[in-house]
Amino acid sequence: MGLTKQYLRYAPSALFGVVGSAKCNVCYVPLRGEKGRYVAVGACEHVFIWDTRKGEKVLILHGQKKEVTRLCPSPDGLSLAVGYEDGAIRIFSLLSGGSGITFNGHKAAVTALSYDQLGGRLVSGSNDTDVIVWDVINESGLYRLKGHKDSVTQALFLTERNLLVTSGKDTLVKWWDLDTQHCFRTMVGHRTEVWDLAMLSDERRLLTGSGDSELRAWSVSYVNEAEDPEEPRLKKTKGPSEEPEGEEAEQETTEERILTCQRYGSIMREGRERVVTLGTDRTRRFLACHSNDSELEVFCVLNEDEIAKKMDKKMKKAKKKSKQTEGQTEVEVEQTLQDEIVKFTNLKASTKIKSCDLLVSNKGELKVVVLLQNNSVECFSMAADPAQAGTIESPQSTRLTLGGHRSAVRTVAFSSDNIAVLSASGDAVKIWNRSTLQCIRTMSCGYALCSLFVPGDRHVIIGTKSGKLQLFDLSSGTELDAVDAHDGAVWSISLSPDQRGFATGGSDKCVKFWEFELVNDDSDNQSSRRLSVKQTRVLQMEEDVLCVRFSPDGRLLAVSLLDCTVKIFFVDTLKFFLSLYGHKLPVLCMDISHDNTIIVTGSSDRNIKIWGLDFGDCHRSLFAHDGSVMFLQFVPKTHLFFSAGKDGKLKQWDADKFQQVQTLEGHHGHVLCLAISPNGDHVVSSSHDKSLRLWERTREPLILEEEQEMQREAEFEESVGKEDQPVVAGEKEGEAALAGKKTIETVKATERIMEAVELHREESSSLEEHRAACKALGKELPRKVHPILQAYGNISSADYILDVIKKVRSSELEESLLVLPFSYIPDLLTLFRDTIRRGRDVELICRCLFFLLRIHFGEITSNQMLLGVMEDLKSCTVSRVREIQDGMGVNMAALQLLKREIEAKEEVLFFVDATERFEEKRRKRKKKEKMLLTLV
Repeated sequence: MGLTKQYLRYAPSALFGVVGSAKCNVCYVPLRGEKGRYVAVGACEHVFIWDTRKGEKVLILHGQKKEVTRLCPSPDGLSLAVGYEDGAIRIFSLLSGGSGITFNGHKAAVTALSYDQLGGRLVSGSNDTDVIVWDVINESGLYRLKGHKDSVTQALFLTERNLLVTSGKDTLVKWWDLDTQHCFRTMVGHRTEVWDLAMLSDERRLLTGSGDSELRAWSVSYVNEAEDPEEPRLKKTKGPSEEPEGEEAEQETTEERILTCQRYGSIMREGRERVVTLGTDRTRRFLACHSNDSELEVFCVLNEDEIAKKMDKKMKKAKKKSKQTEGQTEVEVEQTLQDEIVKFTNLKASTKIKSCDLLVSNKGELKVVVLLQNNSVECFSMAADPAQAGTIESPQSTRLTLGGHRSAVRTVAFSSDNIAVLSASGDAVKIWNRSTLQCIRTMSCGYALCSLFVPGDRHVIIGTKSGKLQLFDLSSGTELDAVDAHDGAVWSISLSPDQRGFATGGSDKCVKFWEFELVNDDSDNQSSRRLSVKQTRVLQMEEDVLCVRFSPDGRLLAVSLLDCTVKIFFVDTLKFFLSLYGHKLPVLCMDISHDNTIIVTGSSDRNIKIWGLDFGDCHRSLFAHDGSVMFLQFVPKTHLFFSAGKDGKLKQWDADKFQQVQTLEGHHGHVLCLAISPNGDHVVSSSHDKSLRLWERTREPLILEEEQEMQREAEFEESVGKEDQPVVAGEKEGEAALAGKKTIETVKATERIMEAVELHREESSSLEEHRAACKALGKELPRKVHPILQAYGNISSADYILDVIKKVRSSELEESLLVLPFSYIPDLLTLFRDTIRRGRDVELICRCLFFLLRIHFGEITSNQMLLGVMEDLKSCTVSRVREIQDGMGVNMAALQLLKREIEAKEEVLFFVDATERFEEKRRKRKKKEKMLLTLV
């Protein structure tokens, strides 16, 4: 076998140019002991933590491949839950920046994330219409709730009851009883999608936002709370006329046992479009709402004392008015939603708002952060005083804008020394330092379409959509000249090989040649000269010019036209030389190799064609991308080239062997352009997601066969996640199901468990044979241990199985056991019995045991061989679990004693019980009701 040609692999080096992705929400996170200073935003597949005071990036939570779609900080502020586009959820530590917990249950993008009050449970909603409740402490999924018919938009835990409320695009709001995993109430009072919902401070009001300008308010009352435990219960008499029948009776009984939710009123917003975000701060005191515009409306929820004062004033006005009109003395005033929720202020952002978050600081300031559509973040700060509602006009604001462009980057270029990178968008040109990724210069420009560094790297030229050529001086950051080059857009610019000029092509059907020149500077009185350009020649074409390229020897000029052809001319005489035709759609990009032998063209028909420049013959046509080929360029001094497409991928090709070398994935939008450094070590690419990515050539060799095998494995992993879930025998399709899903990790974990059980069988049979041989010979013989057990320190095969089960992720354990064949179950049950008898890993063994009994109940109960094993498991499991319960009880009693001693010594209450908070709220509500009765 001959030697195969080896290539050097390009690997992702950095992501820059992104402040925050518009697909994800923004949220405040406590960091370094400070609240209200740091915000977390999704940045493609990563999460950036920004310091709003300094405008610096302080922490990066690194993701893998898929884009971040949802963020939710934990109540204790120590971790951050991150939902991704593929349905995965990862929990990052804000102290270390690492991720130790991963949940895989959804099949589509995560759209809703929320913690409960203590942070022990996490609920997630997705575009796959499912709601999943996760146990964060045990790192496992509890159950999957099915009921919505469209994407879930929000999911919230209730603090007073073990309930969950969810909303979806199916216009429904559902109430779930988490004790029974049952949807006991469905609210159908919306005509359009319910985009968000919020619970107010006392959880007596539920606000929902849909596709109109109305915020609907619902009154929530818990039925069991109305009963006084001190009062004796009356016996209910059943009458034939009072007893409801059928499904109506069952529904009323279910709802009355838990809560009632009735329409209470509505708040009219100023925005006319649909609700995008309806969020509250941590105390649920302030409420913010916005549409697809730049206006943010902030409301304030009044407390009981403020409502009482307002009602008192309202009563006095009503009495005064009644005396003046009719002379009545008794007046009834009804409390409305507008008496509870008042407009606080309106905040005007610089452009469309995509997400917002609120926080009340310890100093009594209301801080609002908004993520904008143009890749920037704005922060507002104002006094959190309800008395100032409606009077706040210009709150303090700061912006995070330096780190990126406001619109998609349309052109990038490398300097000749491989150090500086130019990027230009619809309003600005930025110069980046490649090694530090810091923006060292920002200059305003028109809508840029093409660019180049002037030889010497002190100036840059930008071709704009309006037909101008803008010349900038990098040292001062000023615009030196603006030349009206074309009557339409300047689509392409190419530097001549002699570096004395360049050529441009535009939509006015012209190719124009330009030269650099020094002219007198008229801006100051001193005799100084500055760089400028002048037009020398014009080549008139029959169609719009989309791309122009000089050959490296300066002899030929290639011009691509709107009629899908590429015409090649001699540079000196501008005579026609060749015409390349074969593309079905216009050629958007092309490049010529360093030895002037090959020209490569990329078209909107998704194909790349390789042509010989001597005779114009097509060497090969390659299907390159799933979308239009937007840009391509040769690696200097090679026949390797890179192409970028609308499918979000960069691909490296070999123009000699006509084969694909490598695929670079990472962008989450159309890749619009790329640039290769003059030494070929770096590639920079820009995308429609406003991100810039740097790729670096490593010293690692790349073999095509291995690359193709890795690509096939990646396709297989994607197909595994799309398969249907395994069916559990004896279970019917209902509202609740298993939380996990089948992934490549669960398949591998199942295979490892099966291999361990088979090794245990081999080792057990070998041990029996060894004992029989020793008994027959009457002496002890040396025994050969399995190599795997030797590698683990000569452990037993039972301990090896237990070690394999321990290494399975807690969130993937049930799914791994679910697809395990029943032939391996008897061995596992026997192993579990022996392990529990020794008192090892009782919690893990009980979890696996109960799940296997649930899944394989029919086979286990009908198997006579397992009767003794199950009897032993019943006795030893109960005793071991009781021992653990007793140990936990002793520990809890000791902690309670320690708590009482500390509180008695320090005279400070360290811990407040949730029941005490509940009783305090209840007393306040009764006081409010008595006050309202006295007013009436």
